[in-house]
Amino acid sequence: MDRSTPPGVPRSAVRAAALLAAALAAAAFCAADLLARTYPFGPRTRSVNDLGNQYVPLHAHLWDLLHGRADGGLFVNWQSGYGSSFLPDFGTYLSSPFAPLVALFPRDEIDLAVYAVTALKTASAAAAMAWLLLTLRPGRWWAAGLLGASYALCGWSVADASYNPMWLDGLIALPLLCLAGEWTLAGRHRVPGVLIVALAWTANFYTAYMATLGAALVLLLRLLLSGLPRRRALAAAGRAVLTTALGIGLAAPLVTVVYFGTRHAYPGRASPFVPVPGKDVLARMLPGTYGWGSPASYVGVTALLLALALPFHRAVPARVRAGWTVLVLAVALSLQWTPTHLLWHAFVTPQGSPYRQTFVLCGLLVISAWHALSYGLPDRRALGAGAALLALVVAVASRSSLMRGWTWPVLLLAVAGALLGLALLGLARAQGRARMAGLAVVLLIGTQLGESAATSAVAIRLRISHLDDYAPWGQRQERQAALIAEADGWPRYRTDPGREQTVGNDPMLVGGQGAQYYSSLTSDVLSRTLTALGGGWTSRGRSVQSLDNPVTDVVFSVGARVHSPPDPHQKWPPQDGSPVTVSRRQDVPPLVTVRTTPDDAPFGPSPYRNQELLLGSRVYTLPPVTVLDADGKAISDRRVGRGAAASGASVTARCPAGRQVYLWAPHFSGTARLAGGPRGTLFRYEFPRNRAAMEPLGTAPASGRLRIELTPDRPGSVPAGAVGCLDTARLHTAAARLKATGATKVTVSDGTLRAELPAGSTGTAVVAAPRIAGWRCATGGAPARPAGSYHGLIAVPLDGTSTTLTCTFHPPGLRLGTTVGAASLLALALLALLALPGVRGAVRRRRTRPPSTTTPTRERVTTAL
Repeated sequence: MDRSTPPGVPRSAVRAAALLAAALAAAAFCAADLLARTYPFGPRTRSVNDLGNQYVPLHAHLWDLLHGRADGGLFVNWQSGYGSSFLPDFGTYLSSPFAPLVALFPRDEIDLAVYAVTALKTASAAAAMAWLLLTLRPGRWWAAGLLGASYALCGWSVADASYNPMWLDGLIALPLLCLAGEWTLAGRHRVPGVLIVALAWTANFYTAYMATLGAALVLLLRLLLSGLPRRRALAAAGRAVLTTALGIGLAAPLVTVVYFGTRHAYPGRASPFVPVPGKDVLARMLPGTYGWGSPASYVGVTALLLALALPFHRAVPARVRAGWTVLVLAVALSLQWTPTHLLWHAFVTPQGSPYRQTFVLCGLLVISAWHALSYGLPDRRALGAGAALLALVVAVASRSSLMRGWTWPVLLLAVAGALLGLALLGLARAQGRARMAGLAVVLLIGTQLGESAATSAVAIRLRISHLDDYAPWGQRQERQAALIAEADGWPRYRTDPGREQTVGNDPMLVGGQGAQYYSSLTSDVLSRTLTALGGGWTSRGRSVQSLDNPVTDVVFSVGARVHSPPDPHQKWPPQDGSPVTVSRRQDVPPLVTVRTTPDDAPFGPSPYRNQELLLGSRVYTLPPVTVLDADGKAISDRRVGRGAAASGASVTARCPAGRQVYLWAPHFSGTARLAGGPRGTLFRYEFPRNRAAMEPLGTAPASGRLRIELTPDRPGSVPAGAVGCLDTARLHTAAARLKATGATKVTVSDGTLRAELPAGSTGTAVVAAPRIAGWRCATGGAPARPAGSYHGLIAVPLDGTSTTLTCTFHPPGLRLGTTVGAASLLALALLALLALPGVRGAVRRRRTRPPSTTTPTRERVTTAL
């Protein structure tokens, strides 16, 4: 028997339990999509919310990295946000050991690759829990497999983590960290325990933090129940603390980078924690329920019934019954109390679901159920008491709106299957009838599969109804990717995937190098700079969008831009039948330009003037505007979408004939159309999530009189300087000047940018990339210094003697994390050395060596005197 095998449990039983759990979890996971008719088993997409917007594109970028096709590397992602720090994104979303498996799939099957990885993670969580259960106590292998699957298919997993696949690493981490805790309790496997902690914190530090808290609670209870002498208990606790510290230390190179990445990220918008009603909490423990923003603690009726029966199971020692029951109740209550809620979430209320730690409660419920079963099947009295508590839970939960019509058939069938299966199992054991026992096991497994698949299918269907969703890779993305590849000229110029986005990270999904970027780590400087230039965003500023504007294209060296019709998967705006095309502006300046007399005046309220500051030339005429309601009366406060301007309004102004007309209305939602124009342009504003971007409307007529027709779809406003009239001739002159004085050659490789400058260049070299923390630059042979900032872009002073510029990027926190990681690795190596049998024996012999019987020399001399 292997040393890692639990005492009294054959190695084959552990393997069989893990395989059964994984198979059940994978089968139910896929069956749910089959029932819901979602991808890849039906016509409906499963890419809702951040799954389609963030995680699929990020995995596509990882695919490109692994195949050597990405623009950038681990340090800098040159495709998104005009150059963003990638290592924090990697550590947040892609550092799971499962993530590289996407490279085994074709690039155009990236949605299937992410689906397969998600299913594999769910199965792995089931196997890990089955292993843990048999480590905690010997028992039936099929029961461990069944409960392992119930954990992996818990409500949190199927309702929340299935479309946030990096969270599933925390689902795997919890049983593995508890397993490492068992090893520290027994004084075994010290090095593997450290490696498990390091792997968990590397895979996804966010859920690993929660899993570590949960595992610490489990270890504390195990110490209290072990009956160890105080000294041995403290020694075990010390080993656990050391194991955790070394493991986190090994993960420090990623953890510190992510931490500093969050420090430099756009802050978004925080909201206070408001606990959900108790009836909703109890409802989410039952199958067939769904409610966004509530704790999905469903683990299956069988596991819930066993956990509820544990306090009444007389075969289980009273201390064990009381300990696990109190721990489950304490963790459940901690979900609802603000101080403990903040503790679970690292003292920051998350944007989105406030119950991301629920998987810990699910794990504790399953472990409690295992204790109820591993000591022997609960008798009628205990099962009856558990059933009575379950009935009470259902009675209170029935008042919740989360108990929908389809919930009751699923719930009643699951309760019937669980009670009948447990009753048959008890009868079979009492009478020694193997066939009846087999029938009971099949019934329990079938019940678990059915209710979990149904619960997951309900969550899938209801998610699509209230969250934004996105189509999987198809003809639209195929055409965009082909056009971008054809027009690509990086790093001579950028190719922007276009304003008409399909997802929030089009550059990572279809290629190119644009402004568009969506991440929890979107830099503050990028979001604020693009906002000041008239850019739009969603997700409270963390999903910045492309800005279709020739001035910013010149500033950021966008030489080609894709134009696509509205995404046919979205209901709005309506389709116009236009094809996907690409427009080329080959005369843009290079990535590095020289400003001889830079204007250091700060950005102001007008995005048109801010664009001119970065350009270095005056190219806009800004006329006064008048906002009129539907009756033609002027609106003094320029508010639309209410009163007489509820259904329509207009903006009047005067522009020189032939100028390009732009409208900047960040707080307007609806359509705007230049009178006589072909169709309206969509503006999307919704406080506090969305900000509308500046949009082109057409060309000013010969008369110069503008009338912009507004059709609002919600209350909003139009700013005083809403209209800008662009002189394209002046813009071409400014672009030609920047190109003539700019870098003659630019090369880019991951975190290094090199440029050759014209001789005698003075003033400031400006790199068309946001000045995010971590950039250092040098001219000629001078030492590198932290880069300066020119209105949010990288800036380096020039003295006229240097003809080369080199900028390198080092992710903030990487040096600190590497130092901590190296020290932890050294300590782990020392720990491993001490664990070797020969070294350990020598240390023990040295500690137990008997005292010498020879009289010391000094003592002999003293005696003689």
